[in-house]
Amino acid sequence: MSKKEAVALQYDKEKNAAPKVTAKGSGKTAQKIIEIAQIHEIPIKKDKDLLEMLSKVELDKEVPSEMYKAVAEVFSFIYKMTKKK
Repeated sequence: MSKKEAVALQYDKEKNAAPKVTAKGSGKTAQKIIEIAQIHEIPIKKDKDLLEMLSKVELDKEVPSEMYKAVAEVFSFIYKMTKKK
């Protein structure tokens, strides 16, 4: 059984040029990130490849431009999920 992992992104277009990594971790830390997202009804996207890329970004750092396309797909997913509600 593989260890659970999670990365949280935040984007404030007024403050940041790109989304930034606000939390990341594995095991109990990942579970806590997921629980907080569920409590606040934040959509969760499961994407192993994206998780691997984002986990290399330092905390509180913006996502590098070479990851914009992948991250844009996540925000598109979130937009579609929240629009359904």
